[in-house]
Amino acid sequence: MSMTMLSGQSATRNVRIRYLLLIDLILIWTSVALATALRLESFQDAWLYILKGGFVLFIIAPLVRLPIYYSLNLYNRLWRYAGMDDLRSILYAGVLAPFVIAYVNFALLPRMEFPNSPSRSVWLLEALGCVVLLATSRLVLRIIRQRPKQKEVTTKKSGQPTLVVGAGDAGAMILREIRHSVDLDMSVVAFVDDDTNKQGSALFGVPVLGSRYLIPELVRQRGIKKVIIAMPTAPGKVIREVVKICEGVQVRPLIVPCLYALVHDYSVVGKLRPVEIEDLLRREPIATNTEVVGKLLKNRRILVTGGGGSIGRELCRQVLQFEPAELIILGHGENSVFEIEQELRQRLHGTHIRTEVIPCIADIRMPERILAVFREYQPDIVFHAAAHKHVPLMETNPSEAVTNNILGTKNLLRAALDADVERFVMISSDKAVNPTSVMGVCKRVAELLVLDAAQRSGKPYAAVRFGNVLGSRGSVVLTFKQQIAAGGPVTVTDPDIERYFMTISEAVQLLLQAAVLTQWSEIFMLDMGEPVRILDLARDLIRLSGLEVGRDIDIEFTGLRPGEKMYEDLFLLGEEYYTTEHPKIRIAATAGQFVPIDLEKTVETLAEVAQEGRSKEIRGLLCKLVPEYRSESASTPALHTGPVRAENLVRPEKVAIHSQNGKTPPAPVAVPLLAHSNGTTG
Repeated sequence: MSMTMLSGQSATRNVRIRYLLLIDLILIWTSVALATALRLESFQDAWLYILKGGFVLFIIAPLVRLPIYYSLNLYNRLWRYAGMDDLRSILYAGVLAPFVIAYVNFALLPRMEFPNSPSRSVWLLEALGCVVLLATSRLVLRIIRQRPKQKEVTTKKSGQPTLVVGAGDAGAMILREIRHSVDLDMSVVAFVDDDTNKQGSALFGVPVLGSRYLIPELVRQRGIKKVIIAMPTAPGKVIREVVKICEGVQVRPLIVPCLYALVHDYSVVGKLRPVEIEDLLRREPIATNTEVVGKLLKNRRILVTGGGGSIGRELCRQVLQFEPAELIILGHGENSVFEIEQELRQRLHGTHIRTEVIPCIADIRMPERILAVFREYQPDIVFHAAAHKHVPLMETNPSEAVTNNILGTKNLLRAALDADVERFVMISSDKAVNPTSVMGVCKRVAELLVLDAAQRSGKPYAAVRFGNVLGSRGSVVLTFKQQIAAGGPVTVTDPDIERYFMTISEAVQLLLQAAVLTQWSEIFMLDMGEPVRILDLARDLIRLSGLEVGRDIDIEFTGLRPGEKMYEDLFLLGEEYYTTEHPKIRIAATAGQFVPIDLEKTVETLAEVAQEGRSKEIRGLLCKLVPEYRSESASTPALHTGPVRAENLVRPEKVAIHSQNGKTPPAPVAVPLLAHSNGTTG
């Protein structure tokens, strides 16, 4: 921006301030005159009082009030956008000024033997008058400044009749943005809201006519063409019901995303999109303690493995917000690492954040290469997200699962201990609990390696388990979408199969919280809500695509695939689970007791067998390391049938962590007992 433009803007600002000061001076004198007249109950008596010395009021009031107004930035505001914060500043000025005036009036003037010192009641009336006049003047300025916009709105075409579901803050933002834009082909004609206190009222002149159950009637009576769901904090159950109501009247709704997606984005309408499956599964917003996460990550060197993957990318995005000194993105695929590096650099452009983003191409299965990376960058904290996750693929390629998920984790832990990494957090899976697949059992062995490294080093190394992540590369949702796009059929393995789902954003937020909570040799498990039937998920996706099951798209059942469970277990027999400081994070405080004595030796043998691709021996060694592993190809019998639920577990009164391998753990933090119901973690 040129100096000429800057000087021009400065001159304009100075003119605006001078005008506002003149207006406020006139308003202060007006309030003083009215206060005196009200006190003496006569304008004539007030005039005589002022001539006999009461003119001091007209000197004291502006000398006190104008500097206070200026210090509260009442002259540096855009009053066309005035809101509650601006009104609050006006009230602060109205409260502060009378105290200063009272001091001048009753402490200084008597000492100066000044005649006719104003009475208390005059100053109280003057204070009330100043607040009212100041607030009124700013309101008038806002109305005047908004008049051109209102003219634009009246000249634009009316737009399609639109109904907004939710008469809260998001609904108000939607209405304002639609009214002030000539490009949006929408016109809000009504609101609906389930809050009975809002029904029958109006929001910026638009009526709130009733609850969501009134939608079909309004669509017919008022010719509604578009429905906007403006409830960013509503649970998935409510969203599903609204979508179902809209489908019944052949209107496909748009939705305002969850609050997390709206952060730092000033356009709500620009964020509107068709309802997606994530909205139907939405749960209550996560209470993220950004302060403690910020203390952990700010100005630190953070390394993320699998940084080019779906979870790794989101992890990098969220870590970047906390301004680490360095963010090392480690991945094997050059294209995916390049993409997230460019995205993060774009996000940093024009901000105050000075994080150095470092792309690092490396294969975690190469121990010497990983050692070299850790020695070069000396990370303080490591988030290990790299893994093979496809259950059927790993079932037919067990050597790849072992070398990547187990040996890769071992290489990272060795390098972390060598580089004295302060904190190590591995992303695990609910499939590691009572595993029936090679992928799941390899994740379980990786957990054991993390626990063993923590016990040997005394460092806060931990694993975090969570379920299927919506939007990740291995998500069934992507498969279903591709099948729908191809015209079907949509394939489901079994009509009763269930899975736990989380959004990527939700999982990563909780992962960062768990990283703060870890102390020593622990496994954390995230609250994943209620399980979802895959058949229901497929039906919802078909309907959201504007199609009908059976008419447009068929659903076919193919039978369980190798290694696949009907239900995912949440708890491992013998592990003791407790709540933590965060209501959505559980801790298996006794997880370290399950580390086998011969873990390192067996893993070395497993590495040799995996290199030679001997699948049967791989499964046998995995059974030895994880006795609860139930494989079709292994001779180990099942330890139990059906999913393990909370009511089957022993629930002791306090956390008890036992020493392992001669190491004494740090004292654990006392946490309250975990309360379970209906076999879920909520």
